[in-house]
Amino acid sequence: MTSPSTVSAPGIPAAAGDRRRWFALAIVMTAAFMDLVDVTIVNIAIPAIQRDEGATYSQIQWITAGYALAFAAGLITGGRLGDIHGRKRLFLIGVAGFTLASALCGFAVNPEMLVASRILQGGMAALMVPQVLSIVHATFPAHERGKVFGLFGMIVGLGAVSGPLLGALLTEWNILGLEWRPIFLINLPVGIAALVLGQKFITESKAPRALKLDLVGVVLVTGGLLMLLYPLTRGRELGWPVWGHLMMAGSLVVFGALVAYEKRKAAKDGSPLVELSLFKVKSFAAGIAVQTVFGVTMGIFFLVWTLYMQVGLGWTALRAGLTGVPFSIAVSAAAGLSVQQLVPRFGRKVLQAGALAMAAGVLLYIWEAGRYGADIAPWQMALPLVVMGVGMGLIVAPLTDAVLSEVPKEHAGSASGLINTVQQMGTALGLGLVSVVFFGVIDERVPRDRIPTEFADGFQNALWWVTGVLAVIFLVMFALPAKPKQHVEGGGDESAATADAAVKEPALT
Repeated sequence: MTSPSTVSAPGIPAAAGDRRRWFALAIVMTAAFMDLVDVTIVNIAIPAIQRDEGATYSQIQWITAGYALAFAAGLITGGRLGDIHGRKRLFLIGVAGFTLASALCGFAVNPEMLVASRILQGGMAALMVPQVLSIVHATFPAHERGKVFGLFGMIVGLGAVSGPLLGALLTEWNILGLEWRPIFLINLPVGIAALVLGQKFITESKAPRALKLDLVGVVLVTGGLLMLLYPLTRGRELGWPVWGHLMMAGSLVVFGALVAYEKRKAAKDGSPLVELSLFKVKSFAAGIAVQTVFGVTMGIFFLVWTLYMQVGLGWTALRAGLTGVPFSIAVSAAAGLSVQQLVPRFGRKVLQAGALAMAAGVLLYIWEAGRYGADIAPWQMALPLVVMGVGMGLIVAPLTDAVLSEVPKEHAGSASGLINTVQQMGTALGLGLVSVVFFGVIDERVPRDRIPTEFADGFQNALWWVTGVLAVIFLVMFALPAKPKQHVEGGGDESAATADAAVKEPALT
């Protein structure tokens, strides 16, 4: 293995027998875990933040959507910066910025400062997170990546289970009278440890040929995303003004201009921000579509679910956090099982079974919410949550492997940025749609004794939307390759020629 401060040779992952790459994996996975936990921790603490800071429902949406918006807007740029300047370097810069932003969130003096700090946190995550998959892609040979992405899926599950529970405990304990603030401050020791250990164990890697940052592409992709997501998120609050609809329509024009410019940029100097040739890889294009729509599902469900339990039903953060444990355990278990055993045998049918399982769990949840109303108990929610968790676990881990497996190494950062961008864009779209599918249904001014019924109705309406989105996901999955590709054995990675061929004529993955 090369020294941690050196640049790895293009296309050559760390030696198969080198143990230090597993330390590097643990470090980047810890950073990914920190990002995942931060999102789920915030969801469970939202009612406490609302009470303590007097935040409005619009500000509540911005505490979550502002993060997702900044995250989505910066991910492609973050991935490309890693390709150019070094993935280790950008990862460490992102970790440092994320840690600082977490401190600002923890010491926010009003909702406006908290929203601004969350936006900064999302921007720093956009530098950090794309490097995780890029470092994995550049460090591990092809035959080991299935195992690695299985671990990644389990990390997703652990983040989902520990986030709400940890957030609930930290909020309930009210450490040093700080109430909800420790949910952000806990990132400080984790971030500092990741900085110290990352400097020691992570091997630097870059694109094998010199690339330049496409500044025009950065402006177009960031502007297009903001024009789409900003009015969607603020539309309800402002009464859906005409300028918001015009901005969303104009975003399509901007994205069209982005595609045309990136084609010219690729032909001119080979350094586009968005590597459009990636979309010639069937597995990548289909997986990107699924990631986007799946993000919408997650954006709607998790925010509405939190509000339903804590505001509608009046449960404490701890009770709500514990209620989510069966879901998260099911996600983690199914994620590991799907990559290691099921997908190699059954291919995309596993992912489609996951979409159907999630839909079945959502429908069961709708029925229970209507039948039991305000008297519903956590144990009654366990069955639909387990079914949903199994479905989600069957999707999240193998989907990442399917999207990245045919991507050439020189575009690993760009591809990773695109994967995370479309997922976060979908999540931000889902959070924006909460204004329509949930807040647009409930009457916030009803007497207190009517709140549980109002929130139950809004919750059921939102879940019907989620069911519809899952049906779309099931259909889009038919575009995924039917069977996984058999990776090269023996410690080597796919050759550069194979990788180039995969772009020109993609094989089933």
